[in-house]
Amino acid sequence: ILSPPFVNSLAVMLLFGRSGLITKNLLHIRGNNIYGFSWLSIVQILSLFPLAYLNLKGMLETLDSSVENAGRTLGASRLKVFLSVTLPLSLPGFLSSFLIIFAKSLCDFGNPQVLAGDYSVLSVSAYLQIVGLFDLKTGSFIALSILLPCMLAYLIQNYWVSKRSFVTVTGKAAGTVELIGEKKIVVPLFIVLLLLTLFTLLMYGTVVYVSFVKTWGVDWSMTLDSYQFILKRGARAMRDTLLLSSVATPLSALLGMVIAFLLVRKRFFGKRLMAAASILPFAVPGIALGIGYVAAFNTRPLQLTGTALIIIVAMVFRTLSIGVETGSNSLRQVDPSIEEASVILGAGNAKTFFSVSLPIMKSALFSGLLNSFIRSMTSVSAVIFLVSVNWNLLTVNILSEIESNRLGAASAYCVALMVMVVLAVGVLEFIVNGLFARRRRSYE
Repeated sequence: ILSPPFVNSLAVMLLFGRSGLITKNLLHIRGNNIYGFSWLSIVQILSLFPLAYLNLKGMLETLDSSVENAGRTLGASRLKVFLSVTLPLSLPGFLSSFLIIFAKSLCDFGNPQVLAGDYSVLSVSAYLQIVGLFDLKTGSFIALSILLPCMLAYLIQNYWVSKRSFVTVTGKAAGTVELIGEKKIVVPLFIVLLLLTLFTLLMYGTVVYVSFVKTWGVDWSMTLDSYQFILKRGARAMRDTLLLSSVATPLSALLGMVIAFLLVRKRFFGKRLMAAASILPFAVPGIALGIGYVAAFNTRPLQLTGTALIIIVAMVFRTLSIGVETGSNSLRQVDPSIEEASVILGAGNAKTFFSVSLPIMKSALFSGLLNSFIRSMTSVSAVIFLVSVNWNLLTVNILSEIESNRLGAASAYCVALMVMVVLAVGVLEFIVNGLFARRRRSYE
């Protein structure tokens, strides 16, 4: 999740393509075809499963472990506790993770643009209609056709969650977390995760290595030419990407927590409409969103095309849904009596939200900040029509270098973007943990 959208696709091309390091040089397989459904599915899984991890991580950290400890005390096995207690209580997280990944996979543009080949993908088809054939009407219709399955998935998820209670945090003393230590469980999981980690490191390591190679497949000598090239040509894009993402991230995450609080804790007219609207930006394909922004803000009095504001607005609303989902899942596990006690003691809604609800949602807030920042930094489909001579983004430069077959420069851009994201994630974790750690312990 810390990588740009093209890293896995680029690594697959370099390792398993027709001139791949593994297929051609090690296995002596020539003409290996990686373009189509199979490799695109693998890359999509590698690219999207961290979204589910972050969503479920925030929910499991909020889950009161005493309910699981009670099952163990009564003699239930680890598997029985997981299937009977942990899994049902984590159902909102699983369903929202399915919704997020389903919508993201349908709307994804970066990986299909590189690896789809003859396999037809709606997002790429819409892009080609608009850019290649200049058919805005047909392209917009294809992009909007993705809305139906995304909204259907949302309605199913909302139906299941609304029929059940998932409260585990009640304000009473919580049990200590009993870590799993049985070797029959730990060892197989460790092996699976180790293999996944090694494969992921292979993908990232290949991109890093290529960024230092003079010419992939021809001249293997090490050089810094690619980095000199991107520093000379892409320094402004790096600055713009970091600045715009830094502005959009806190706005998106905080707005997501506020909307989650209103949807879970308040009753008001138009609540269902707000719930549907909160997931809509995620379900709308990025290309359709970008075209819609250009069409809506291209004339006075709201002539924003070519400005930084239109990119920030697109980033905020493109990443808002994940913050709403993670915040809602976290609040559903918290007994409303904790916040009611604050209101009884005289605190207003704003005071209760910032002093009680938000510290409890610390994990969800961090996940929202992390997702918002990463998706803003690595966004391509939603902003590809919004960049201009005044404001440019790294992901657009990466796509341009891949299409021009300058793989060294594309890899160097990817490495630079990954380093920026990793450093920013460390800063976010320090800020969130330092701001809410003590306060949240007092409520638990």
